[in-house]
Amino acid sequence: MSYRTSFLSAVVVLAAISARSDASERPAETTGKPNVILIVTDDQGYGDMSCHGNPWLKTPNLDRLCAEGVSLENYHVDPVCTPTRAALMTGRYSTRVGAWDVTQGRQLLASDERTMADVFSDSGYRTGMFGKWHLGDTWPYAPRFRGFHVVVRHLAGGIDEIGNPIGNDYFDDTYYRNGVREKIDGYCTDVFFAECERFVTQASVKPFFVYLPLNAMHGPHTVAENYSAPFRAQGHSEKRSKFFGQIINFDENLGRLFDALQKNKLAENTIVIFMGDNGTSEGADGRDPDDGFNAGMRGKKGSVYEGGHRVACFVRWPARLDAGKPIKRLTSCRDWLPTLIDLCELDVPDGKRFDGQSIKPLLVGESDEWEPRTLFVQRQADQPKLLLDRKGDNQRRFPHYGVLTETWRLVDGELYNISEDPGQTNDLAKQHPEVVQELKSSYRQHYADVFRDDAPYVRFQLGDSRENPTLLTVRDWHPTEGDVIWRQEQLADDTLSINGFWAVDVTQSGRYAIRLARFPDDSPASMEATKAVLRVGDQKLEKQIRKRDMSVTFELELPAGPAILQSWLSDDEGVVRGAYFVSVKRN
Repeated sequence: MSYRTSFLSAVVVLAAISARSDASERPAETTGKPNVILIVTDDQGYGDMSCHGNPWLKTPNLDRLCAEGVSLENYHVDPVCTPTRAALMTGRYSTRVGAWDVTQGRQLLASDERTMADVFSDSGYRTGMFGKWHLGDTWPYAPRFRGFHVVVRHLAGGIDEIGNPIGNDYFDDTYYRNGVREKIDGYCTDVFFAECERFVTQASVKPFFVYLPLNAMHGPHTVAENYSAPFRAQGHSEKRSKFFGQIINFDENLGRLFDALQKNKLAENTIVIFMGDNGTSEGADGRDPDDGFNAGMRGKKGSVYEGGHRVACFVRWPARLDAGKPIKRLTSCRDWLPTLIDLCELDVPDGKRFDGQSIKPLLVGESDEWEPRTLFVQRQADQPKLLLDRKGDNQRRFPHYGVLTETWRLVDGELYNISEDPGQTNDLAKQHPEVVQELKSSYRQHYADVFRDDAPYVRFQLGDSRENPTLLTVRDWHPTEGDVIWRQEQLADDTLSINGFWAVDVTQSGRYAIRLARFPDDSPASMEATKAVLRVGDQKLEKQIRKRDMSVTFELELPAGPAILQSWLSDDEGVVRGAYFVSVKRN
């Protein structure tokens, strides 16, 4: 893809010029309230930057952000992306707000939660989001319904995954601008930064809040050849070379954003926050200290050891914060919403308590006192056996978990003194059974609290006029046979015999058309089935179909309320699978 490099650079430059064209009309400081840019990279761990000692990466702009801002040195997220994003947007544990896994219907952020964008919007800010949301793609979960005025994003958990247009490959892809498909030329990271720059340099009397959650460095690790080639020449694997190349591209874009803020006289009163969403995916293997660089930590993405959830976090605000200040106290992604409410003097949302707390005193040096705290991380991936009943509630069992204090880490029953053993190599559980029991007890109480309502499903909403029809995809079902799939190439795998259901809520009673298909509308193909069965709540319908049919539609009356929706496509040889795409329309 090296032939695209010069073209992509031109695209970014032109976008920047266009964005700056009206900058002279924009007052240098339009309000006493600060602007905010919150940047989240995907799968970039604590050690994936030169300011944290990586021997191969040179990231001058991340290094600059670290040097010019405050660095949170004991900052924790969840081990995978969706839970971190849910916690960041709400200031609450992901397990409390419904979005604690990356697929299987558990990535929907409960509709009654107030997001960070809601809070900024209600307080008079312009709000924009550019990149990866991964908290629901339909009404009322999509970001355009969650407080963001301008949105340019991809769907699902990755640009190329099921739910996105066929052919997306990180270059010249089709995105969704405020819900409408739009093809945009350029490399994905360049596109999202260009959209961010255009938004922040627009003339306005309002301050802005931008959420810039990038899909990079998530796999597949696709990047222009000139970014990955230097690492391949050093002897790195193909995958890690591309991963490192994605980081270099990101760092260049970050530098261009800094230049735009400076040129438009926005830098002084703009809070820029950078963080990763979980531990590294490819910068190290998480076990062998000689394979990659993980800043001495054990574990990587998906792990409840330190390397899975301790990530970099820098915040720069020249008007208020001291440069180069490290904070070693225990902090988390849940702290940012209450902190920004304090820093920006935002209106406090009613009816919700935060699990995070404002770290403003630590940032601005107002007080050296900081009460000891206990934090929890968990990898809530194991699914219990699910009951296909109308209500659709289910009990959960303990996942892999970690309990964090300033001194201790309890990891699935193992105990580590993190201040003396940052690599978590010496299990002290037998030497300190009283600490183990104390931390286990605190986790049991936490678990009972966040799942006190038995983890009911966050349901897909059907029939609302704000989005009709609603599209359900295989990646979002709760599995009953096999598992979910999320890669586009898996759709044509005839060896798969998988199924699952969607937990839905019919918002209005009436007549509905429910269309089943195995392939998406932009790449239709035969379902290779002779019978289709649909069940919604207590209703079950069947149709004989032809193998060459690309879809089948059922029409039925649905009462309002919660239900389970599931389908079966079977052939004459006895192969049965669920429909991978289901469109539900209220007539």
